[in-house]
Amino acid sequence: MSRRTIKIGVTQRVEDLPDRNERRDCLDQAWARLLVPHGFVPVPLCNAVEDVAAYVDALDLDGFILTGGNDLEVLPGARTAAPERDAFERRLIALARDRDVPLLGVCRGLQMLVVADGGALEPVSGHVRTPHAIHVAAAGAMPLADRDAVNSFHDFGVPADGLGPNWTPVATAPDGSVEAIAHKRARQWAIMWHPERGPADDRDIEIIRRLMGSDSP
Repeated sequence: MSRRTIKIGVTQRVEDLPDRNERRDCLDQAWARLLVPHGFVPVPLCNAVEDVAAYVDALDLDGFILTGGNDLEVLPGARTAAPERDAFERRLIALARDRDVPLLGVCRGLQMLVVADGGALEPVSGHVRTPHAIHVAAAGAMPLADRDAVNSFHDFGVPADGLGPNWTPVATAPDGSVEAIAHKRARQWAIMWHPERGPADDRDIEIIRRLMGSDSP
């Protein structure tokens, strides 16, 4: 018996090209290289869509990933803000909860989930192109264990007291900032490192499998 195909809607970063009068949605090809070999079908999502429910219905998606890139518009000194992406992802987060559809946040995706629930971010140092260890603070909340190193590409992080009441802090960095979270009721998890960027770690795809309900090897 063949396994059911799992279609994952993957959000995209926005790039502004004023010399061409264009704002482009774009996605690192590494996401396809990460997901496709494990039986997932990544479907890039367009940030300009306003009727998110109808859009998702038409695409018949089984889950979502909020990817990295773009500063949130609410952050002080935001340089690559994309308000249309912020609005799209907020609607997507709410829709996923209403319909009990699994959603994974990655880096900016974790930040978006925290801010959408009234949490707080703060500037962090030593988290741009600087691998660091993570320590699991809530074993069992998601399939995660201590690691000696994960990649890191963010200027803003979540302080220990920055989460809203709906979230469990699952893992932290050595400086105490939050590196992984799990929603207490919805099927929503998030991590601050980038599984698509490597170095490749099978434990990352296991997080995606478990959340999305895949039995692919």
